[in-house]
Amino acid sequence: MAAAAREGSPAGRAGSSGTPADTEGSSTMSALPGFDSPDAFVKYALGTVVAATKASNGLPQPGDEYDFYCSFPGFRAYCNMQGDRLLRCMSQVMQYHGCRSLMKDSSKVTGLEDKFDMLVDSNDVILERVSILLDEASGVNRNQQPVLPAGLQPPQMIVSSWNRKAGEFHKRTQSETFRLLHAKNISRPQLKFREKIDNSNTPFVPKLFIKPNALKPLPEALTKSGRQRKERPEDLDVPAALADFIHQQRTQKTEQDMFAHPYQYELEHFSPPDGVLKKPELQMYRPIEETPCHFITTLDELVELNEKLMACKEFALDLEHHSYRSFLGLTCLMQISTRTEDFIIDTLELRSDLNILNETFTDPAIVLHGADSDVEWLQRDFGLYLVNVFDTHQAARLLNLGKHSLDHLLKLYCNVDADKKYQLADWRIRPLPEEMIRYARDDTHYLLYIYDKMRELLWERGKEQPTQLQVVWQRSRDICLK
Repeated sequence: MAAAAREGSPAGRAGSSGTPADTEGSSTMSALPGFDSPDAFVKYALGTVVAATKASNGLPQPGDEYDFYCSFPGFRAYCNMQGDRLLRCMSQVMQYHGCRSLMKDSSKVTGLEDKFDMLVDSNDVILERVSILLDEASGVNRNQQPVLPAGLQPPQMIVSSWNRKAGEFHKRTQSETFRLLHAKNISRPQLKFREKIDNSNTPFVPKLFIKPNALKPLPEALTKSGRQRKERPEDLDVPAALADFIHQQRTQKTEQDMFAHPYQYELEHFSPPDGVLKKPELQMYRPIEETPCHFITTLDELVELNEKLMACKEFALDLEHHSYRSFLGLTCLMQISTRTEDFIIDTLELRSDLNILNETFTDPAIVLHGADSDVEWLQRDFGLYLVNVFDTHQAARLLNLGKHSLDHLLKLYCNVDADKKYQLADWRIRPLPEEMIRYARDDTHYLLYIYDKMRELLWERGKEQPTQLQVVWQRSRDICLK
């Protein structure tokens, strides 16, 4: 798309709308003839890309609409011509960067999947080159010879005088030299998972085999005995959920309960305990430096954590998710905080054992912020379900705070400046650097105090009646039903 846009943007259109005047003779901009600054070129290129994207969205959609238009010879000829032109432009860009460039293959030997793979590889090469150039522009001289731990890099160096100020800024603290890199030297954690990753487009089948704190029994089809099945041809090298779905379609034996929310009945009949619908007594959080933090990596440690949580009336929960170049993504870390301790669980190591936490997750009060995605990740990756949840994001919306983000709540109620630069970090990194562990702890360490403060404000706003509190629990319950 970018190549096609550049092909149609002659540099000599001085004075035209959105195009800077020609500045030939300028030594600094000889690489961008027709533009007097990089910003002008970026602005023009962005407008062209946006226009191209808008035009592509107006094309007939795959299916009956596209098939109808294809019945006209003129439409087919035009599409073939424009498709060849785009492939030719893509090949030129890929060839310029030294990548395989058989996108326009007259012999038709290169299939669609091969072309897609070439496109992905080329994007990797181009983005890596962009990353290197951006590092140089920020005063970092990247040395690609030594193999360093993922996410770390050597101290930054000044490569020219014009960016000396930027380099001095980055040297103020050691933590500033931490770079968030999606490093290629991280082994895929999926290779160690006991169960196969199910990327099929079949209805989701809950993973749990037993149902703690149940008011309605688990459907027979979801129990271990119900899932035991004889060998069938469709079982070969496919995920269990896909094999079940194929078998049901072939035998016409459908189990509607298999695809329902296992805790739907409990959630529909849930009402918050009376104790949380009153004005709370504020419990100040402990300083994070004085609070024990436990990194959970073994099953024994997980069992011990579960026993501690069973003795708690409430705890805070958050997840760190990785979705870079992943179809569905995977949950890499779980943070839990009580009033006295912080826990960080390595969910990559304990992925198949985390279901034991259903005993506590479906019973005590759990405090989350922005639980929409977390609820889905817990169900998909671990078979974990939530019943009694207070979502501080929903409370912030009801209180009309203006900003609903967790970092805003941390600043407002705890005077903590949250550093969100690790929000999109590669959480597969092991061992985790100290900066990322601190970031993960901050997400839950202060959350129970924020929970108390927001309940107090909701109580006062409801004129000392629990109506506002009930609204938050109702909205949080609806999220848990996803």
